[in-house]
Amino acid sequence: MADTAGRPALGWRWALVLARLAAMLALLALAVPLHLILRALGRHRVVPPRFLQGIGWIAGLRVRAEGRPAAGRLLLVANHVSWLDIFGLAGASGCAFVAKGDLAGNSVLRWLCEQNETLFVMRDRRGGAGTQVEQVRSALSARRMTIFPEGTTSDGTALLPFKSALLAAVEEDAANVQPVALDYREAPGIAWFGNEPALANVLRVLARVRPVRLNVRFLQPLTAEERAGRKAMAAAAQQRIAGALGVPALPKTGPIA
Repeated sequence: MADTAGRPALGWRWALVLARLAAMLALLALAVPLHLILRALGRHRVVPPRFLQGIGWIAGLRVRAEGRPAAGRLLLVANHVSWLDIFGLAGASGCAFVAKGDLAGNSVLRWLCEQNETLFVMRDRRGGAGTQVEQVRSALSARRMTIFPEGTTSDGTALLPFKSALLAAVEEDAANVQPVALDYREAPGIAWFGNEPALANVLRVLARVRPVRLNVRFLQPLTAEERAGRKAMAAAAQQRIAGALGVPALPKTGPIA
């Protein structure tokens, strides 16, 4: 439901939205100085995942984890439904993320993302694939990373084709590759996809009275057979996640990197 200007018609729920935004700002005001102090002491990874988890909780996200991240160097491969994915998965795994480079256009957002060691890549830049792969490989030496190989969000009723380009970072690497199924109880109701403006989706989610239930399901890491090249890894991860969610895995309809 929206008004004539295309804004969500929230009615009395504007109060809930404003309360949540105020709580997020309060958490930010508390987290930033604490993070800067701990970063100066060499503890720069303590606050950011907990801050992201807290933002998700304020937004109404309630997370249940099934399984756990694999030990050692680890690349997590997850489906992508909502901007809430970041908060749920960061809290459940303590990971950093590979994100689209266009998110770095906002200086404040970029700084916040960098505090959790987000790796920005320009997926559409010609000739940049090799550099991006090296960046992912280098990042994995420091901490576990997550990629969203669909490249965009879906409505949660099917998995989009998985792009395999960044999986080249672990083709000849001993790091574990672990699929993660982000299983929302009401995926179509909170998903950000299609032509919906980002702000409209954020307001719609923040205005919910009911919590957003998310099961973060850590599946078994890919086997040696499933890791026979980046395209094999992408296909295996897509099938594993689709099976865990009980949704179809859409085939590619054209060249997929």
